[in-house]
Amino acid sequence: MKTNQKKNQYVIIKGTKDGLTFILDDQCSMDTLKSALKETLSDRPQPSKESQGAVKAKLAIGKRYLEKVELQELASLFSEEMNIKVEDIESDVISKTEAEHLVKEKQMTQVARIIRSGQVIELQGDLLIIGDVNPGATVKATGNIYILGKLKGIAHAGSNGNKEAVICASVMTPSQLRIASVVRRSPEESDQLIEQQMMECAYLNENEEIILEKLHKLSKIRPQLATELC
Repeated sequence: MKTNQKKNQYVIIKGTKDGLTFILDDQCSMDTLKSALKETLSDRPQPSKESQGAVKAKLAIGKRYLEKVELQELASLFSEEMNIKVEDIESDVISKTEAEHLVKEKQMTQVARIIRSGQVIELQGDLLIIGDVNPGATVKATGNIYILGKLKGIAHAGSNGNKEAVICASVMTPSQLRIASVVRRSPEESDQLIEQQMMECAYLNENEEIILEKLHKLSKIRPQLATELC
């Protein structure tokens, strides 16, 4: 009896409205885990023939890193022992590819030149341009865009859907602003003739409208961003 209780501690089952969640121990060996899981599944009653389809399940594997083959082995245990289909695997471990992607998303690329008509700059992470973005030019980033110069072309921040991204420029007279999937047309001609004395930033408000504000208000609009820039 004590042995069974010890094995069962490696597998905890929780029922939810969406199915079953199997919380798997992330400290024991893989062989021990598979043995405990197989025993746990064999102890559970088989679903009735009248039940509709397979029971949906989610695996929570914690800090255990599993190769694709190992994940397939675990999933096969459910189909062999019971009519259970693993639809989701929750892990606290990220892959090397995911880690590299996160690094790219947080990095800032600096470009010190004028972006001329017809030129396109597109990259991951934040973009800092020291120079003007001329009419007909496009700058695009998955993160924020900072322009120490005149923005007269197209700027697209948060191109991967990041609605928290901002666009900042010394002189904000773009032909088009875009944050995530929201687009703002160029200002009226009369607005473009007004000489700006302070840098401006563009952001999405709670109504998903692109709003222009003076840069010094960025600390209130995006407090976390302002802290990272300091």
